[in-house]
Amino acid sequence: MKLNYGLHLAYCTNIHRGESWQQTFEVLQQYTLAVKERVCPKGPYAIGLRLSDLASRELNDHQTLLSFKRWLDQNHCYVFTINGFPYGRFHGGPVKEKVYWPDWTTPERLAYTNRLFDILAQLLPVGVEGSVSTVPGSFKEFIKTPDQLKAIRGNIWHCVEHVARVSQQTGRTMHLGLEPEPLCLLETSTETVYFFDRLRAEHNRDPRLFEFLGVNYDTCHLAVEFEEPANALYNFQQHQIKISKLHLSSALKVVPTPEACEELKKFVEDVYFHQVIVREENGQLLAYRDLPDVLMQRAPNPAEEWRIHFHVPLHSPANALFGNTTDHLTGVLDILAGNPQLCSHLEMETYTWEVMPDEMKNRNVVDQLVGEYDWCLDQLAQRGLAQR
Repeated sequence: MKLNYGLHLAYCTNIHRGESWQQTFEVLQQYTLAVKERVCPKGPYAIGLRLSDLASRELNDHQTLLSFKRWLDQNHCYVFTINGFPYGRFHGGPVKEKVYWPDWTTPERLAYTNRLFDILAQLLPVGVEGSVSTVPGSFKEFIKTPDQLKAIRGNIWHCVEHVARVSQQTGRTMHLGLEPEPLCLLETSTETVYFFDRLRAEHNRDPRLFEFLGVNYDTCHLAVEFEEPANALYNFQQHQIKISKLHLSSALKVVPTPEACEELKKFVEDVYFHQVIVREENGQLLAYRDLPDVLMQRAPNPAEEWRIHFHVPLHSPANALFGNTTDHLTGVLDILAGNPQLCSHLEMETYTWEVMPDEMKNRNVVDQLVGEYDWCLDQLAQRGLAQR
């Protein structure tokens, strides 16, 4: 939906199952329109579209795309952003590290992402910028040689060339957002800045690398890394890195008492990675690949703090055992309120609906999404960024 200062807010449809275009379109009809009716029944409603590689191939057909554009117009909807992070299946079975593959070392990732921009250019309303979010290069474990890093930089550069060319041809301004994530090649703001500096140096600081490439700032991911919003955003701004999109999301934050560690077992599941960063009593940060690893390898210690890459609903309150990283998200919104030109794309992304503990699923998915909108719009309205 359209907010103040030209901002746009959507929820990412990766919360729903759907790998083919037909499955994706059915989700939009069944769930997305139901949410629209509750939160934005009369105004233009923004969709944060998730397309798998298969769905993108099918939607890229001229007649299929034309039909979808008519459907958007008929239902007073528009698309301003596409989630191009998960290439293949994202629900219904183990995903884990597969979510990063194919990574940016491969021609498959480049072709898929270019196709998403081709589609987005046809869907964007006049005067609205478009963004595609993507894997932060690769998963660190995948990288074994310098040649892989060179291939990543090369493929991202070719994507930037493509985005610039399509933007010029269509008159639509678009940008790619690399999404830093725990244990990935781009994990922290510092690693991300280093990557951008290296890429720009290789291409003589080509202006296209400033205009068409940026960062998808996920408030869950950077909070898990114990980064402070003001420091991270200052780091990006000092190095002229565009904030392509803000993912509004929250992570689990835990003081690992014996009771909390026992309760954390409810969050162990086989579908997604839940990387953990531990801050020890002396302030040192240690990373663990997945939630079961930290539960097996560390004893409870109330002097520590664990932050867990498990996207929890924005409206879920903290309790006696579990906190959340909502303070990071609201810190980002405070900065955005002071400078609304920082980023115009806001997207809620709590995709873990199916694997949450039962007590967190005490409402259906439409009610859950409406609750996220209510919470988020209230926060935005408090800062003058939206009307309620």
